Amino acid sequence: MSDHILEMRHITKEFPGVKALDDVSLEVRRGEIHALVGENGAGKSTLMNVLSGIYPHGSYDGEIVYNGKPCHFQKIRDSESRGIVIIHQELALVPYLSIAENMFLGNERGSAININWNETYAKADELLAIVGLRESSHTLIKDLGIGKQQLVEIAKALSKNVQLLILDEPTASLNEGDSMKLLNLLKEFKKKGVTSIIISHKLNEIAYVADQITIIRDGAVIETLDMAQGAVDEARIIRGMVGRELTNRFPLREPHVEDEVVLEVEDWSVQHALYSDRTVVDDVSFKLKKGEVVGIAGLMGAGRTEFAMSIFGKSYGNSIRGKLKIHGKEVVLNNERDAIKHGLAYVTEDRKGNGLILSNPIRVNTTLARLDKVSHHHVIDLDLEYKVAGAMKEKLGVKSPTVEQIVGNLSGGNQQKVLLAKWMFAEPDIMILDEPTRGIDVGAKYEIYCIINDLVAAGKSVVLISSEMPEVLGMCDRIYVMSQGKIVGEMDAKSATQERIMSSILSVNKGA
Repeated sequence: MSDHILEMRHITKEFPGVKALDDVSLEVRRGEIHALVGENGAGKSTLMNVLSGIYPHGSYDGEIVYNGKPCHFQKIRDSESRGIVIIHQELALVPYLSIAENMFLGNERGSAININWNETYAKADELLAIVGLRESSHTLIKDLGIGKQQLVEIAKALSKNVQLLILDEPTASLNEGDSMKLLNLLKEFKKKGVTSIIISHKLNEIAYVADQITIIRDGAVIETLDMAQGAVDEARIIRGMVGRELTNRFPLREPHVEDEVVLEVEDWSVQHALYSDRTVVDDVSFKLKKGEVVGIAGLMGAGRTEFAMSIFGKSYGNSIRGKLKIHGKEVVLNNERDAIKHGLAYVTEDRKGNGLILSNPIRVNTTLARLDKVSHHHVIDLDLEYKVAGAMKEKLGVKSPTVEQIVGNLSGGNQQKVLLAKWMFAEPDIMILDEPTRGIDVGAKYEIYCIINDLVAAGKSVVLISSEMPEVLGMCDRIYVMSQGKIVGEMDAKSATQERIMSSILSVNKGA
């Protein structure tokens, strides 16, 4: 049998007005971890969708050879029956079913007429232990955060007889500890003969785990790098991805911080949305000045998102208590509309569930937060909407031939840019960015960082929530650290380090 478990030969895939893949060939050796890297819209996910049967045979040109045999997959079940399992960047779980029910949906334990629930939950608990998730398999998906849902997706993939595991941005929603645990899991799978293909924009993770790296740019393979040959560093990978050197990860920014406090939160507490006896934000006080970028660092589950959403028109939580001041004046924001009117914007970490309408075009999504700016007497001016959406598309570099493109058909990174465009069009004074570069390539990250700099240069203020500590350290003027719903540290970015941030978090956890 060939040393290659997979060969994709001369794959070409076109969508209306776009050639997503142009004569792409890919070889994956048996038992290796093979990484695919490239900018958003380069064609990485499209190539894997071709492989898994999401784009059926006949909808593309070229040939797939798996385990030495040509494959003509018509649907995803066909590829799964051959041991090819794909975990998508966007989660595909049913919120009101339990973890175990989701894990074995379509792959039920038991007979054709009777599900063996004892076996279902027992096996699910085993798989959850493998991925390091402590929740009971009886827990409903809706009661889990996005990071834990990602772990459920991985456990779900393991429940199938997997030979080739495809992971599209698997660590995008995970903190550093959980990400490393996942990468080490892939190495363990490798020892057991499982082959993995990983798509990721986190180049440090790619360098840690990959045996080979294939770089894709504009729908074509640029080159494949063998990590065993050495002399492959992040700068080398970036040059292949973006076609140029990228000397600085974070653009230089002149300080624009003024003395005026534009947002102040005092003694802010929030109870869990479902379990009212559980405090998720505990007596938090917070200040943001004009022209300032303030970071909120912390581990997954620290309460950062809950804090941000509760400020934004009480869009999360129960029994919200405390004072909120905007430009020195105490305000009560009862809903998202009130927040927008007072110059606040919240860019959610969950673009698919809460940020965008995936079935609508870029044009509609761009103007959703401020329809009054493109309407007269409650009638939308479609020509104006088209014009402003096109301008935002060009400004943020969304890869799409037209603003009439359905957002659900865009890559994850381009969806994130549309989400940013939506809130930038609202022209807020205060922008709360929750994981704004999650799932975005290094070149596009730089562009978003430049946009953040432009915002504060124009007198706007930004709250940046990020699980990537280098991002917090590289972009912020001041940093708050959250753990277990509390502010456990505050530091000037110039004196902040990853060690100081982790020390603040761990000191609280030790005392708990």
